[in-house]
Amino acid sequence: MNVPRIAFAFALAATLIAARGAPAAEPLKIGVIAEFSGPFAGYGKQMHNGIKAFIRQHGDTVAGRKVEIILKDTTGPAPEVAKRLAQDLVTQDKVDFLAGFGLTPNALAVAPLATQAKTPMIVMNAASSVITTRSPYVARLSMTLPQVTAPMAQWAAKNGIRRVYSIVSDYAPGIDAETTFAKTFQAQGGEVVGSVRVPLKNPDFAPFVQRAKDARPQAVFIFVPAGEQGIAFVKAFTERGLREAGIKLIGSGDVVDDDVLEAMGDATLGVITTHHYSAAHDSPENAAFKKAYAEANGTGSRPNFMAVAGYDGMAAIYAVAKKLDGKIDADQAMAALKGLALQSPRGPIHIDPETRDIVQTVYVRKVERTKAGLYNVEFDRFADVKDPGK
Repeated sequence: MNVPRIAFAFALAATLIAARGAPAAEPLKIGVIAEFSGPFAGYGKQMHNGIKAFIRQHGDTVAGRKVEIILKDTTGPAPEVAKRLAQDLVTQDKVDFLAGFGLTPNALAVAPLATQAKTPMIVMNAASSVITTRSPYVARLSMTLPQVTAPMAQWAAKNGIRRVYSIVSDYAPGIDAETTFAKTFQAQGGEVVGSVRVPLKNPDFAPFVQRAKDARPQAVFIFVPAGEQGIAFVKAFTERGLREAGIKLIGSGDVVDDDVLEAMGDATLGVITTHHYSAAHDSPENAAFKKAYAEANGTGSRPNFMAVAGYDGMAAIYAVAKKLDGKIDADQAMAALKGLALQSPRGPIHIDPETRDIVQTVYVRKVERTKAGLYNVEFDRFADVKDPGK
């Protein structure tokens, strides 16, 4: 009897049995809470499209774990719904990360639960400065309204605009935008000749725009949530004759969101905004992102700033998973996120280790008609902008 050969055969059989019986690694679960229906449905759609673009480009496995995306719909600004969905994701689905959050009220409702459950929370849009202060387990990969409106005030004052009327949505990001713009603009010698806050849900912009026209400013500063409200505001601005009266329209990039710019039409031509991403941004990373976006989602929509935040949010999650070798511990994950630097489709970004908020370039853009259609064309920039609201 050849004992060594028999022993080798038994060892080989045992190895094969063990390999077949070895449990596969648990999937890396990411619970995405966002607005997938209702008037803000574009928010969830664009974030999810950006997530799909990243997975298309980088694969659906990281650190040996299959990535599983679990979508939950808040239907709109619904803090109690968002909180309940987050509880389900943590207790029933046992997610490794919470992500998404198009609207500030929903993000604020979930932040305390992220602390209680010790679950990292990646914000992909909600833009009120206060969000990251509500939990040590929150990191933001999108922007804040002060971050993009302070540069707008600086640019306007340096380019001969001295009198501005302000119109913003009446919720935390709008108030952040209004406060930051006024403070920065006045510090530069400008004057805010009037201001108004409009309802977040279903506002009728016509009377507010008329009030602005009557004040005879050089420009109207606007912040409204991206999407349908931008379309409605620009329509009212045009119909009330402010452009003909020589009044410029300036604001954050939400009002001329890439996703709806073509639907808004030529009324947007010449609108100047400051924002952190334009689909027209010229870089190899953005070209690759747009290619992956089209492959993952079809060519029926254009990526906007929420899509790029969804993409970068996934890049951050993948970077953390790789660093931790797939073993997600909340405190170690947050340590890995602090100071994380990425080369994004929007340009270089990093996470401020003190605030867990994003630091990035903010671009000055003008709506122009190009060969490919209407685009926000960048012509100036402010580099390495932190959130001035902190």
